[in-house]
Amino acid sequence: MHRRSFLASATLGSIAALSGCVHTNERARSLPSRLFFTSAGKTCLIHADGLGFHTLEFNVPNQATWQPGPFLSDGRRVIFLSMEPRRDGPGRPFEEYYTQTPTHLWLYDLDKDSLTEIATRDRLAVFYTPALLVSDERILVQVVRNKVGQIFSMNFDGTDAREFTRPGEGLPYGLSLSPDGRRVAFHLASPRGYEIWTCDVDGANRVRVAGHPDHLYFGTSWSPDGSWVLYQDCLFKSDPGHDWSDICIGRPDGSEHRVLTSGQAQWFGATYGNPQQRGGGSNMPAWTRDGQILFSCKIPGSKVAWEFQPQRPDTDHFNRDWKPELARGGSEICRLNPADGALTRLTHHEPPLWDFRSSESTRGKQIAFCRCATGESPGLWVMNANGGGPRLLTRGIDGRGADHPRWLPDA
Repeated sequence: MHRRSFLASATLGSIAALSGCVHTNERARSLPSRLFFTSAGKTCLIHADGLGFHTLEFNVPNQATWQPGPFLSDGRRVIFLSMEPRRDGPGRPFEEYYTQTPTHLWLYDLDKDSLTEIATRDRLAVFYTPALLVSDERILVQVVRNKVGQIFSMNFDGTDAREFTRPGEGLPYGLSLSPDGRRVAFHLASPRGYEIWTCDVDGANRVRVAGHPDHLYFGTSWSPDGSWVLYQDCLFKSDPGHDWSDICIGRPDGSEHRVLTSGQAQWFGATYGNPQQRGGGSNMPAWTRDGQILFSCKIPGSKVAWEFQPQRPDTDHFNRDWKPELARGGSEICRLNPADGALTRLTHHEPPLWDFRSSESTRGKQIAFCRCATGESPGLWVMNANGGGPRLLTRGIDGRGADHPRWLPDA
């Protein structure tokens, strides 16, 4: 298959300390929320009111791409992944060059604008990617050696690496941490297919939540109360491009698996743009603070303009031909109540557009999403949590598109 997460002792002293905290919290609440997003291969930052746009520029030589990863608990330090230019030249299949390319992990402090490389000691391979932050001291890292992927738990400096998964059992990714920090959910790409699993943070006590050879189960996130794991189900045999999927939830102990939508209703393999400027990537559903689910709902009969080509080798992790004459319909951001199946449409446009990558702000008052017309690059939009007041924040660097929005923790 081709493809497919930060007492004062004296009374007066106590009052002063408390007043300071209240002042700080009130100030934090008055500040606009911020988002990361990607544009023209760079990571950018913008306030939810559309101000404060700037591009993060890291003065590190020989790094071709940068991607933000998980935040530490202080909300200001974030782990970044950088990748050097591919070493073998163009034209080879994706799986033969991508994991042979050296990567680097960094800790970036937004307040200090400082960058420090991590995971440099006792290096196991040239290819590291951050898989999941399990504490402010340890991280799960995907390590690829001889084209075999494996997850290790290690200290930030790279020492004390311990196996989280075993070599050869499949490629685990899409990892997420339970709200109590005790369990991990992930999907495992194995010879049996793409399956959903949970386990302890050290990899022990595994439980299979969902798996079937005819279904591609992908991506995980925990409900706010930790009672469900959210993931997608793609019928890959009839949809080799993974354009569509259904929304599923399962009990972390494997006791229940529920499919919440029908007809492959979620726009999964999001693709956009035109031959001169194109992009895409897996589009994931997301929980809201009150335990509902945001997803990109397909308008019936919709078809994307980029047609997947299963008969040829994938050399760019895209492998599609531009056929705008086939495109029709679009997608809308909807809220799904998993308890009763109620569906609320939050976005709508005539003629239809493609709305995707929705996520709720940390305060629960706004929803960020991407929007584009067929053949165009997406803009970054924000709306109220009820779907009202949609407004465009940016179309990215020089109008070249804004994708992969991600809310920063509150100050």
